[in-house]
Amino acid sequence: MKKYTLGILTGLILFAIIAKLAAPSMMLKERVSPMSYEETVATIEAAVTNGGWEISRKMNMQKSLARFDQKVPRVTLLKICEPHHAAKIMNDDNALYVTLMMPCTISIYEKSDGKTYVATMRADVMGRIFGGTVATVMAGSVAPETAQFTKFLNE
Repeated sequence: MKKYTLGILTGLILFAIIAKLAAPSMMLKERVSPMSYEETVATIEAAVTNGGWEISRKMNMQKSLARFDQKVPRVTLLKICEPHHAAKIMNDDNALYVTLMMPCTISIYEKSDGKTYVATMRADVMGRIFGGTVATVMAGSVAPETAQFTKFLNE
């Protein structure tokens, strides 16, 4: 019995370590852009609006934080929304808590290596984690549509 308990405990510890290491890359995706920072922002903005979504807010974090005497690398957050998808989630009482993560955000930033990066949420994985309406919307419609906005990063 003691061997089984030790085996189960060891398995749980290993699972926790693996989950901790793998979770960020499972939920978020970071890719290097082949374009400059400005070109990357403009390309994604055009893809979002041409894809039928709207940019509800464009946040220049460097400019925002400069008002507080904070120097940070260039970071632009594009808050994007597709009203029909958003309404499906907001009209389900059991899914309203997910509005905390709405609208979807695409982050474009420069690192100290001089390269431009793009970070996106893995909507398909996030949707499946939540289940129900969220899974139907995020994994069903949102994931393939938002993937189109950054498909140039895969080429």
